[in-house]
Amino acid sequence: MLLMLAMLLTAGRVGADNPPEVVDSVAPDANTLQKMQDKIKYTIRGFDRLEDEYIEPQHYEFSVMVQATRNYEDFILSSNGQSIQLSPDQPIRLGPYFGWRWIFLGYTLDLKNLSLFGHNGKREINFSIYSSQVGVDLYYRRTGSDYKLRQVRMGYGIDGTRFEDVPFDGLKVGITGVNAYYIFNHGRFSYPAAFSQSTCQKISCGSWMAGAGYMKNTLNLDFDDLRDLLEEKMGEQTALQLDSGLMFDRIEYHDINLSAGYAYNWVFAKNWLFCASAQAAVAYKSSWGDTADEYDGFSIKKVNLDGIGRFALIYNNTRWYVGATAILRTNNYRTERFTANNIFGSINTFLGYNFGLKKRYRKN
Repeated sequence: MLLMLAMLLTAGRVGADNPPEVVDSVAPDANTLQKMQDKIKYTIRGFDRLEDEYIEPQHYEFSVMVQATRNYEDFILSSNGQSIQLSPDQPIRLGPYFGWRWIFLGYTLDLKNLSLFGHNGKREINFSIYSSQVGVDLYYRRTGSDYKLRQVRMGYGIDGTRFEDVPFDGLKVGITGVNAYYIFNHGRFSYPAAFSQSTCQKISCGSWMAGAGYMKNTLNLDFDDLRDLLEEKMGEQTALQLDSGLMFDRIEYHDINLSAGYAYNWVFAKNWLFCASAQAAVAYKSSWGDTADEYDGFSIKKVNLDGIGRFALIYNNTRWYVGATAILRTNNYRTERFTANNIFGSINTFLGYNFGLKKRYRKN
């Protein structure tokens, strides 16, 4: 009995000197909730995450820019040894752009024909979103009816130089599409530094990219006018036999693609940047067309290889920027009877100004 009393007294003294730990059952739940909130916040902000050692963040909320654009468009249509290359003249277009964070919107006008809604049916709308991690391009082009024959090959004994730079208004082309891509090394490599001037690359760096896209492409050809024009230029030569594969009224293509490639930003001097980017796209294409022969048109579903190339030369001191970019896309369609190769893109030169200093960069 005395031994048990002594043990109780000893335990009481120990508890007084070292009170037992109080466990707060609420604390772990609160910490877990905070961790979840931080993770969600980090994930959302991760779309614009970057490492300051490699990339200077954008200091401003808004940007205004004036841009001159020269488009490039080239079609090569071929069938059974005959081929026709067509492209329009490329006038310079000029217009204003406005940017807010990731988004740039603008409109350009043909300097020779100042029409808000285009000349000869020409219309173009581009919409781009650039963030550190992902990018999206949407484009809508109606190339008008002012094409010219650039190169014509009709077979042995026919002088193709007779057809060079001959105007032909019987072709109309429409291109509508969207392209999205993911940048893997987005913390150190900045695509926006090259193509939206919303950040500045400080150290040279590259990144792999992967993307997906969709494009609808339509060609309307007046083959009667084409045949009459070619025969007129032939003069006294042997009568021209235009292959039936080139005698179509309308062709419509639908293109779903997956792409992968690499981009590199080279910082060769302070505030200067050169970017080169290339992506190869595996595209599943379906198309149909109306031709003037016994086959009564054609329809194809097959896989082709396309490409996307981007280049940029930029000077950017965070307030002012000036530079040039070039973007080119290739699309190839092949059947046993008919082939169409299309290259289109644009070259842009611009001067811009950033304003609306972000709160964290303001001096108190």
